[in-house]
Parts: sequence; C-alpha cells; structure tokens
Amino acid sequence: MKPHLLQPAPGARRKERRLGRGIGSGLGKTSGKGHKGQNARTGGGVRPGFEGGQMPLQRRLPKRGFTNGRFQKDYVEVKLEDLNRFEPGTVVTPELLAETKVIKRRGDVVVLGNGTLDRALTVKAHRFTASAAEKIQAAGGKAEVI
Repeated sequence: MKPHLLQPAPGARRKERRLGRGIGSGLGKTSGKGHKGQNARTGGGVRPGFEGGQMPLQRRLPKRGFTNGRFQKDYVEVKLEDLNRFEPGTVVTPELLAETKVIKRRGDVVVLGNGTLDRALTVKAHRFTASAAEKIQAAGGKAEVI
C-alpha cells in the first residue's frame, strides 16, 4: 500500500452544503432559514434554557437542601506507594511533599492506603485512612496527625 493512494471509502465523505447558491440547489434565497425573524438573523436564536419569556424550568423549581461549599475542607490525596521515593528515616511533611512535586496544590493532606510502604518513615499529615496508618506502623514508621 502506498500513502499517496489512500482515500476514503466510497460514500464515506459527503459534499459540503453550500448555502445561498441560487436556483437548483434548493438552498438559495433565504438559505433554509425562512422569512425574517430572530432565527433568520446573523447570530440569531435564543440562549439555552430560554422558553419564550415563560419562567424557565430551572428558575421554577424550588432550590432545596444544604451546601457546605464555602466551608468544606479541600483535601489533597497522597497514596502510600508515592512515599517510597523518600529515604528511610525521613520526616515527610506537606511542605516536603510540595517541594518534591508529590502534591501539586496546597491543602490539607490525607494519606490513602493504596499500595505498600517498604521503608520506615515519619509521616505528618492532616488525616490518615485506617489502612494507611496501619501500613506505616507495620513498616516501622510513625503516622502523626498535624
């Protein structure tokens, strides 16, 4: 097979619809937009959710429930297997994790129990899952909550 001989399968490509091309195309004069009105204009049409002036569904439905968005904690997750890059005996803090690019943004660090830890480390974080704390202690290290 030669690259210059490649072409789409027959019927796979359709001709572009060329609007406003006069008699015979069927898409001349108003080009399929009808006569006048908002939808015939350039940039015409209505925004998503607009219901012709009627109160839109999103505004008709009651807003219920509680959201704690302003006050919720922003946790940055660190997997246990990511801590194997540090030397044994190292004190791992959120600052050290940020320096070594283990975490990409600031926030409360939570250590998850994914993977295994094969070295004794002192890990300081804001939260530990039960399995993570267990694995850190099993490896001979300490899990300290800040």
